[in-house]
Amino acid sequence: MAKINKFEDLEIWQKARELCQYVELLIQTTILKTNYSLKDQIDRSSGSIMDNIAEGFERNGNREFLQFLSIAKGSAGEVKSKSYRAFDKKLISEEQHLKLNEMAEIEKNKIGAMMN
Repeated sequence: MAKINKFEDLEIWQKARELCQYVELLIQTTILKTNYSLKDQIDRSSGSIMDNIAEGFERNGNREFLQFLSIAKGSAGEVKSKSYRAFDKKLISEEQHLKLNEMAEIEKNKIGAMMN
């Protein structure tokens, strides 16, 4: 397997970016945008996944990278929880909620696999 030299080449970072883009789409196209607190929280949570993967990759060693991956994995769980909150408040549709949950679950699993 080829050595990865930049975080942008990591599949888990690419999937985290897709998740962030989907969250942004939901913010722009649903009434989620009217709930400023939840909108900001879910945006920060999804961004945390992406940012912690990148920051951990750029650190000096595997141990630190694993710590940042652990934080990113936790943020994926947070996105899932906030998806339930947005759905329960009828800010997003069931279809949007299920897609967001699936994306976050896949990301959480991929991060977990990379940690092992």
